[in-house]
Amino acid sequence: MNNINLSDKLVKLAEDISKKSIIALDDLPPYDLFLSQVTDFLNNKLNEEYTSNIIQNYIKAEVISKPEDGKKRGYTKDHLIQLILLNYMRPILTTEEIKEVFNLAFNKINEKTDDLITWEFAYEIFVDLQKETLKNFISTSQETEKKLKKIIDSKNLNDNDSKKLLIFLTVISLIAQATAYKKLAHSLLEEFEEK
Repeated sequence: MNNINLSDKLVKLAEDISKKSIIALDDLPPYDLFLSQVTDFLNNKLNEEYTSNIIQNYIKAEVISKPEDGKKRGYTKDHLIQLILLNYMRPILTTEEIKEVFNLAFNKINEKTDDLITWEFAYEIFVDLQKETLKNFISTSQETEKKLKKIIDSKNLNDNDSKKLLIFLTVISLIAQATAYKKLAHSLLEEFEEK
């Protein structure tokens, strides 16, 4: 089999994704924004299509907090953090589950006095965890690639077929991991609801 180093490619892809998708806390505007500025900022940074209606629906459903004192320019750094975290959660959790997760640390979304932590602190933890996940991903992907190459080598395939099979097995490995994490998240929320 050719010297395919898929783990290096995966690491590079993960680093690129991380650079493009993680917004540093310092990169969030320190001043309050109009709703149109919020949508422009998020659409520019996240490669997602946020509209005013989407954000207003999250506010009405009390998934994210209302603008400060009903001001037109009342969208703060906290709102951006809520929406960025929500953006990461949406592929895994339903809107109602996201609301439940936020309520674990922030109780009533529109009441700051009952918050267990600040949104900025939550975001700093999220960014740190994502960086740590990348570090762990590097070592895990290298181990996984070694296992998969052993399996593929036992099949006596030509180089092109070996490469195709390695990519296939790596993709299903990543999907298996993503599915497992998603199921863990759902199970944890269900267990908490039962108590």
